[in-house]
Amino acid sequence: MARKACKVWKDHGALEYHECIADDVSWGKRTSFPRSVKLKGSEVVWFSWIVYKSRKDRDRVMGKVMKDKRLASMMDPKKMPFDAKRMIFGGFKMVVSL
Repeated sequence: MARKACKVWKDHGALEYHECIADDVSWGKRTSFPRSVKLKGSEVVWFSWIVYKSRKDRDRVMGKVMKDKRLASMMDPKKMPFDAKRMIFGGFKMVVSL
């Protein structure tokens, strides 16, 4: 699934595509990755990010990705290996890059 998604995003112009599985995220007292997604006992947290040239380019790429027929079969909630209602997503502006 990740390999297919990566190909689609990069075919439409994404510069980088990353998917990571948590290996050191504990439950916080007020907030944490596990709390934010209401993690259940047998689940793990995934963290993903995609790099674009700019926000404008991100919007263009996302528009094409969402219409790409290669992802249509993966968008069926019955076929997804996760609960998409618990996904958290957004855009971030680069502040420091070293």
